[in-house]
Amino acid sequence: MLAAILFDLDGTIANTDPIHYQAWREMLIGYGMDIDEIFYKSRLSGRTNPQIVEDLLPQLSPEEGAKLADDKEALFRQKAKTILKPLSGFSELIAWTDAHQLKRALVTNAPRLNVQFMLEVLEIKEVFHTVVIAENEIAAKPDPAPYQVALKKLGITAEQAIALEDSPSGICSAVGAGIRTIGVTTTQEPKLLHLLGAFMTVPDFSDLQLWTLLNSSVQEDVACLDS
Repeated sequence: MLAAILFDLDGTIANTDPIHYQAWREMLIGYGMDIDEIFYKSRLSGRTNPQIVEDLLPQLSPEEGAKLADDKEALFRQKAKTILKPLSGFSELIAWTDAHQLKRALVTNAPRLNVQFMLEVLEIKEVFHTVVIAENEIAAKPDPAPYQVALKKLGITAEQAIALEDSPSGICSAVGAGIRTIGVTTTQEPKLLHLLGAFMTVPDFSDLQLWTLLNSSVQEDVACLDS
């Protein structure tokens, strides 16, 4: 029985990657690195800031790395303030989950300040029954821990949930937790997301394939209750 939908934030609810790419590009130029979008997708997208800094700039001290990450996120928020918006169909999906009394969780690798900022700018602060921020847990995506925490907080099993994710690390995290996962193709090619374990891919939340799946899931649940 479908009981909840679990959402990633960056790249899933809103396509933030172009903004993150520009912010990282501006910051890394100061360190002699002129990255392109291919580099960003393969080395930065979906990862936490400590992972990125350790990978790209291992010579920095922990304090220097933390300051770089903080400055980059402040730049992201400055750029995103007036242009951030949810993907097509998101508000309709939230209304649908309300109509069918499904729970909603947010599961994200984003830093806490970014999460608070995005929820406020997108006007969805009250949408989620629980919010799991990876930096507060024992491990971040691609580890399954953040999704396992979300399932526990919602009081459901993996079989009762569907996850929506855009990044390789997010797909691996949700699939690793045993959750049926739909790939949102804002940042990656459908083929890659399928290879990582997504059973379906959609460009946004208005996709007919997604709605057919969701409505059929609810109808099957009703049939089981009536039988």
